[in-house]
Amino acid sequence: MNHRVGFVSLGCPKALVDSERIITQLRAQGYELVSTYDNAGIVVINTCGFIDSAVKESMDAIREAMAENGRVIVTGCLGAKADLIREACPDVLHISGPHAYEEVVRAVHRHLPPPIDPFTQLVPPQGIKLTPRHYAYLKISEGCNHKCTFCIIPSMRGKLQSYPMQNVLQDALRLKEAGVRELLVIAQDTSAYGLDTRYKQVTWQNKLRETRFYDLCEALSELGIWVRLHYVYPYPHVDDVIPLMRDGNLLPYLDIPLQHASPRLLKAMRRPANAENTLERIEKWRSICPDITIRSTFIVGFPGETEEEFESLLDFLEDAQLDRVGCFQYSPVTGARANELADPIPDAIKAERYDRFMRLQADISRDKLRNKIGSTQKVLIDAIDDDRVIARSTADAPEIDGLVYLPRDKKLIIGEFANAFITDSDDYDLYGEIR
Repeated sequence: MNHRVGFVSLGCPKALVDSERIITQLRAQGYELVSTYDNAGIVVINTCGFIDSAVKESMDAIREAMAENGRVIVTGCLGAKADLIREACPDVLHISGPHAYEEVVRAVHRHLPPPIDPFTQLVPPQGIKLTPRHYAYLKISEGCNHKCTFCIIPSMRGKLQSYPMQNVLQDALRLKEAGVRELLVIAQDTSAYGLDTRYKQVTWQNKLRETRFYDLCEALSELGIWVRLHYVYPYPHVDDVIPLMRDGNLLPYLDIPLQHASPRLLKAMRRPANAENTLERIEKWRSICPDITIRSTFIVGFPGETEEEFESLLDFLEDAQLDRVGCFQYSPVTGARANELADPIPDAIKAERYDRFMRLQADISRDKLRNKIGSTQKVLIDAIDDDRVIARSTADAPEIDGLVYLPRDKKLIIGEFANAFITDSDDYDLYGEIR
């Protein structure tokens, strides 16, 4: 019997972690993972359904797998819309929603029974990872308690469910022992960690801790590797982790999705609605930890956004001088309440505002990076090409931020740290040399 499983993983890093858990279990049970449809006895597709373009990508992947293989299991966020999938592909073998790890494995067993003698020794202690060996995502919770009008994640993944703190820290320790040099902490709402457990007390390494954001960050900071925080909702208690960054225990990097600066639009989005307080807090964080890198994402063209409100967003960018910024043109999501708001913005205006936004942020980024010329930055080596080395500094998360480019050097090894003297920069990247 063919015990080969084809696996397609779509969507965000949180979905990537879900995929890693599923393939780790399948690999432990003796299945072989393959990258082509024709060699697979069955195909598993972990889908994304956050925005309409992601839905289309997922549906295209399902149709392609059905056409090329015909034996397909679907899971992930789009799995919450099983009727949509069944209408397009009625012969899909099984459909499940997000973080349904055990259900997916059971479905594989049902349609492709496992080998009689699984080679469990082939699975490393840290499990199977889809990222390079030297960095990994550490997901600490599922779901979200917020009701942002542009988002349908809570309807797909449910309310906040924090993972047990001992399990999270044990996973982190296993990853470190397996050679991981950088942990990227992720969740739908990272800084809400533990709220649903009422901050349950646990013992970790002979120390009593509470299941809460600060205690988790403190414990992770003791691992002695890079720990980078993503998707941090700006609650007041986030201020408490900045001294850990100042003291070098956590990476001085904070990813906070602010979305906009207009109080009216933030209220319509059901997000915190006080840009002035945000600016004050950013100033406070920088006074505590001058080297902190602040990353954020914003939406332009939200329904009803006026030219004046967009200008207020540009003014906020000028004032905040954020280090790393992503921007999205508002896209209607089926099932999101924002679709019901009046005055949708024409696509041409959304595109024009996006271009103005990104031009301004490119100017800000270029000036900030230019100030790093002449400095020495600790970098993590990600890849080595024929003629250059590709690395990242503490200010650069993989795949979403900039890079540090270095000349080839025989002493440099992928997954190891180095000190780079910065000699040049452009809008988003640094260039340097090893001295």
